[in-house]
Amino acid sequence: MTDDLLVAKDVIAGYLPGINILNGVNLTLGDGELVGIIGPNGAGKSTLLKSLFGLVDVRDGSITLRGEDITGLKAHSLVGKGIGYVPQRENVFPSLTVDENMKMGLYLNPKAWDQRHAFVTELFPLLKERPTQRAGFLSGGERQMLAMARALMMSPSVLLLDEPSAGLSPTNQELVFERVRDIADSGVSIVMVEQNASRCLQICDRGYVLDQGTNAYTNTGQALLEDPNVIALYLGTLGRSEG
Repeated sequence: MTDDLLVAKDVIAGYLPGINILNGVNLTLGDGELVGIIGPNGAGKSTLLKSLFGLVDVRDGSITLRGEDITGLKAHSLVGKGIGYVPQRENVFPSLTVDENMKMGLYLNPKAWDQRHAFVTELFPLLKERPTQRAGFLSGGERQMLAMARALMMSPSVLLLDEPSAGLSPTNQELVFERVRDIADSGVSIVMVEQNASRCLQICDRGYVLDQGTNAYTNTGQALLEDPNVIALYLGTLGRSEG
């Protein structure tokens, strides 16, 4: 049993006045856990992640980090409290080099460069080989690795990943999933929204299925993979991998 690290309780949130995307969503992330969020398009998965990171107004409910109420705090404050976020798109600075991108992730604590650079390049050795290459010339998979590395530079206790495999080749998708599992095994707790539902559930400790802004199913990743209702309602339309 893990201690609660990040807890979202009865969260109601949305982008436009009077229109809610999340309608009372609950989520718990424990120390050292990898939690996956799946569901159909429009279910509120990315909105939940953005709510956790202060990018969407939470209209009701609460979000706590180690018992501290962080509801409504802005993204820069949450980074300082140990939450990292990797968006699906525009997640690197294309005109900056690999090292410059990672330094941008360390802007709150630049003196920790040597220590954090050593940590992230052990996870992503390719980045150590290309310190001066501009991020815009990296492949999609390499840019995704750089985006995760930059978020890890501040030594977060929680990492939020939005669709990390989106738009990647099957080979690069598998590499991303392997690195995500490695990051979790290093002690960073992860909440991952993912389009490849089956592969997500295969690597996560627990999973949440969202539908129409509410919790539909919650269980271990393996149990959700084997749940007939989840298979019939979600996995068939969300894509099932053979891995």
